[in-house]
Amino acid sequence: MSVEHNPKYIHHADPVDTSLIREGVFGLEDGMVSTLGAVTGIATATQDYFTVILAGCVVISVESIAMAVGSYLSSKSEKEIDERMLFEEKQEIAKFPQEEREELYEMYVQEEWPKELAHNMADAASANPKIMLQEMAYRELQIIPDNLERPLHNAVIMGISYVIGGSIPLIPYLFSRDISFILPISIGFTLVALFGLGALTTKFSKRSWWKAGLEMFALASAAAFIGYAVGQGIDKVFGLG
Repeated sequence: MSVEHNPKYIHHADPVDTSLIREGVFGLEDGMVSTLGAVTGIATATQDYFTVILAGCVVISVESIAMAVGSYLSSKSEKEIDERMLFEEKQEIAKFPQEEREELYEMYVQEEWPKELAHNMADAASANPKIMLQEMAYRELQIIPDNLERPLHNAVIMGISYVIGGSIPLIPYLFSRDISFILPISIGFTLVALFGLGALTTKFSKRSWWKAGLEMFALASAAAFIGYAVGQGIDKVFGLG
């Protein structure tokens, strides 16, 4: 009997770094959307080239640092919580090995493993404290001990991606001082970049590339519209333009 070969079979030999994708996409998207909204509003209200460039640089600088710090602190807190839970679980395994073995056995059974196999698996795991901790961490705590958060790594990725994303709406302004001419180009350039980012994320998922792209596109369009509306409002009230 021959075994059929599937040419589309995917072997996940190189797992995707989900934290890199999460922080990178978040930073790029937030950088583009936040800067686009701010720059569009300021350009509409002031029609002043220097003010637009200054405001854009300030937004990118301050927000990239704030986002990086926020990412670091949140990741660090999550890591510390997970480490504390793993420490407590390790203590429980050392003090109450029989109770922990029974608990693991029950979890195997709840997952619909055959009872005899579940019994053997629980016995084998409990014989090795390291394996026992891994099993209890994954099945009871829903933690993967070798895949905890990396705060500094996440912060660096977030900060860099935010600067890159935030620069996109500002780049067109470097080529012309005519605000009325360059404003729609900046918006269009950013919307296209966001659509591309959304489509790119589908490389790591099963989503439709055009649906993901449109989702990003719609989000940025809303930000640009709000920025434009606020800028128009301020311009009419205070006559800044």
